[in-house]
Amino acid sequence: MAGLRFVMITTFYPPYHFGGDANYVQQLCRTLVELGHDVDVIHDVDAYKILSNGADPEPIKEPKGLTVHGLQSKYPGLSCFLTQQTGFPIVHGRKIRRILSNGDFDVIHYHNISLVGGPGILAYGHAIKVYTAHEHWLVCPNHVLWRHNKEVCDGRECLRCSMHFKRPPQLWRKLGLLERKMKHVDALCSPSDFSAKKHKEFGLFREMEVLPSYIPDNLVGKKSDTVIEQKPYFLFVGRLEIIKGLQDIIPLFNNESAPADLLIVGSGVYEKELKKLAEGYNHVHFLGWLAPIDIIPLYAMAIAAIMPSICYEVFPLVVLEAFRTKTPIIARELGPFPEIIAYSGAGFIFNNEAQLSEAMTKLASDKILRDGMGVAGRKAYDDRWSQEASMQAYFAIIKRIAIKNKNKSILKRLEP
Repeated sequence: MAGLRFVMITTFYPPYHFGGDANYVQQLCRTLVELGHDVDVIHDVDAYKILSNGADPEPIKEPKGLTVHGLQSKYPGLSCFLTQQTGFPIVHGRKIRRILSNGDFDVIHYHNISLVGGPGILAYGHAIKVYTAHEHWLVCPNHVLWRHNKEVCDGRECLRCSMHFKRPPQLWRKLGLLERKMKHVDALCSPSDFSAKKHKEFGLFREMEVLPSYIPDNLVGKKSDTVIEQKPYFLFVGRLEIIKGLQDIIPLFNNESAPADLLIVGSGVYEKELKKLAEGYNHVHFLGWLAPIDIIPLYAMAIAAIMPSICYEVFPLVVLEAFRTKTPIIARELGPFPEIIAYSGAGFIFNNEAQLSEAMTKLASDKILRDGMGVAGRKAYDDRWSQEASMQAYFAIIKRIAIKNKNKSILKRLEP
């Protein structure tokens, strides 16, 4: 196909990010460039600065055809506060409009817009508009449906909950702003059926369709230098936060009854507490933050990847990182994990400590079972979550909208 012009609008983008959705946006941008398209990114450096320790990260060189616009102001805190409160990009709005008007874009793809522009930004620009919800921000001011910073949310208590998160309430959520601006979006997507249903359950007025996540074909791991890899181990990869549930896993790896070692890859605000919990446990090893290419061989040699989140995940990429290397998963029966396991047959789900211990023991002691689940995970990955499968679904959405809008220019360039 001939090249299209895309622009991605997101709050965080590498290196100004904290993982998750930003990594996905970057890999999507680079994949589109490799496929012959031009891509611009608009992201908010101000948001990163107010949420980080203030240090500037190392710059990243992007490939030709990918242009990144980082929005910065003299007063990042004020800029983000105004967006958070009004639902509009008060400080950066003029620059965003200028980029969109000068770019002659075919597709505007929104991701996490919470601090880059709020709902108001959905009306900016004229192109096919796609929105991917990587979190639950559309129905949750605090993004993760984690009520009062202590439990999964099963009903709205947004005012009190915002106070527990020490965030100012958002009046625009009561004034219909999101409903009005969402009318400008052609397709609303979620990476999982679970998340689409959860948005509907919490009152989202638009239907969502599933756009599968993926891992880029060119992401190839390199040999790991860690000495731990020669021992049998389970693997956890993710941010070290209380909502990730790692505090429920570590006690099972005491020195007397541990079925294998536990390798923990990641960093975060809960790291100190987790390390204290693991004091004296010779089977628990914290490896810190590692680049994706360094993690791949750790997946490949693991008995299984453990995913114990106690919050509603949308669709964690760690699932695909595991399946791609034929590694089964053990996940809590919450969020998208039951549908992932049901579709793939590549692991176990658990509700309590006994079920988790049983799953770990089975996989650690039965290589035939482990290898069979690994093969099933890889097949599911190839069928549903590979780069090819995801790109086919992505361009099918764009083509459908172009047909509806009678956009002959885009349809012509979408032809093989």
